[in-house]
Amino acid sequence: MRVRRPLAVTAALVMGVGGLAACAGGDDGGSNDEGGPVTLTVWHNSTTGPGKQYWEDATAAFTEDHPDVDFEIQSIQNEDMDGKLQTAANSGDMPDVFMARGGQKLADIVASGNVKDLTGSLSDEAKESMGAALSAFVVDGKNYAVPTAVLPGGMFYSQDLFDEAGVASTPTTFTELEAANDQLKDAGIEPIALGAKAAWPAAHWFYFFALRECSQETIENLSTSPDFSDECWLRAGQDLEDFAATEPFHEGFLTTDPQEGAGSSAGLIANHKAAMELMGGWDVGVIASLTPDEKPLPDLGWFPFPEVEGGEGDPTAMMGGVDGFACSNDSPSACEEFLNFIATKDQQEKYAEAYQTIPASTEAQGAVADPALEPIMEAYNNAAYVSTWMDTVLGQNVGNALNTAVVELLAGNGDAASIVATMETAAGRG
Repeated sequence: MRVRRPLAVTAALVMGVGGLAACAGGDDGGSNDEGGPVTLTVWHNSTTGPGKQYWEDATAAFTEDHPDVDFEIQSIQNEDMDGKLQTAANSGDMPDVFMARGGQKLADIVASGNVKDLTGSLSDEAKESMGAALSAFVVDGKNYAVPTAVLPGGMFYSQDLFDEAGVASTPTTFTELEAANDQLKDAGIEPIALGAKAAWPAAHWFYFFALRECSQETIENLSTSPDFSDECWLRAGQDLEDFAATEPFHEGFLTTDPQEGAGSSAGLIANHKAAMELMGGWDVGVIASLTPDEKPLPDLGWFPFPEVEGGEGDPTAMMGGVDGFACSNDSPSACEEFLNFIATKDQQEKYAEAYQTIPASTEAQGAVADPALEPIMEAYNNAAYVSTWMDTVLGQNVGNALNTAVVELLAGNGDAASIVATMETAAGRG
């Protein structure tokens, strides 16, 4: 696990900002593999800007060589995706092209018979350029999605605000982070933005504390045999409880959206209203879309989640995800062709530019131009191992319960023990 190729991903690593497909597997638009016209519906989560335009351009480019394929494209808010996909699966009205989050979430949908096995349909280019990133979407030895981007998490920060507060270097331990927070407060700057209204951004703090407190074996066992009896889980909750007591988050964080508008947590960073945010690699593009000129934030920097002194976790370990897209089991064969198309070097470069992210294709990484992404790639390449977002690997029921328990703690209605108890109870019901 400690020998890593550039941007290779462990089999558990999955998450992203991708899209779901809206409806149409069976008769509407037609699954006509005899050569007749078909309609593929694409449901993605980029509601504005270059990310939204990418899907318009990619589908138009695909139809130039596939004139019998039409597309229906709909933008869906990221936080709504899991629920909409679950509803589609339950109703038997699955989308043609949809986002695969991996982990137990993907395994659950695969088990329901709603996802097409892509193992024999992947192009040679996709298999060669994606490498280990493809393993993020393997269930029982079969591949069910094509990755589009690698999205490790960590601390995004404003260098200008650090300079204004006299923070000379990025924190490497929590002692240093708390000292930086004090300097920022003394300068009248909110230290850390947090969009806790959506729950999962708040839960990121517990995930990373657990990554630092727990051993690699404990973290990796979550995907096969989750066990929360190890004291590292309680220590992670206590770390969060103690850190929250220092009041590091901006005023009103419990009702703040993570990504929508200037008042969101990403918007606070984009407009220099807060100094830091813990988020996944997609934050570069989200922040850029919320600056006054809708361009990348010139002083945006990044550093890894700090070391928890005395923890069992390797301080270089990372957590994050991979954007990926899958086909419904009833989709026409044009779906697989389209996924192979967006896996090409040219499309991967366009995707990386539009989303301001790290492409899954190693051949397309030259398109990464934003300097804020460079330290992420370096840390990723040097990581002891990389794990998926915890709520993803645990699945929707346990993951959602965990996320809610973390918000309860931050709101003063829970503690470290209640987080562990919530996970145990939810896992027992699973």
